[in-house]
Amino acid sequence: MTRPAPAPRLRRRFWERYPLAQLTRAEWEALCDRCGRCCLRKLEDEDTREVVFTRVACRLLCTESATCMDYPQRRRHVPDCVQLTAANIAENAYWMPETCAYRRLHHGEGLPEWHPLLTGRAESVAEAGISMAGRTLPETGIPDDELEDHVLEETF
Repeated sequence: MTRPAPAPRLRRRFWERYPLAQLTRAEWEALCDRCGRCCLRKLEDEDTREVVFTRVACRLLCTESATCMDYPQRRRHVPDCVQLTAANIAENAYWMPETCAYRRLHHGEGLPEWHPLLTGRAESVAEAGISMAGRTLPETGIPDDELEDHVLEETF
């Protein structure tokens, strides 16, 4: 019988001690709180670059759990899915949710108090009202010209 691989070790409070470019892959992935907000369809004003979020989710986002249904292969299914890295965070941070750890750390801010790395509990994201689980619509069947009908009023 094969044992599962042990969970990768994370350096203590790595997000406070190392710049994004020096994080291990496991640390980088641990920054994601799994809220699903970055996977929502967005509308961007081409002149101002102002971004508004809709409740319409990427076709790979599970509307029940707000997690990607094929994260390792997501770019194969959704070619324009952004694979966020330390090298491209500067050009992508403007459209990321304001609560996003990657965006916050890029801008020199700390993690929000509800972040699982601080609470030790994945449920803290939903308890803080940040998770999009159960709050989205699948993009299949919603034409692009109807996205404006689904803009979220809350600030992201």
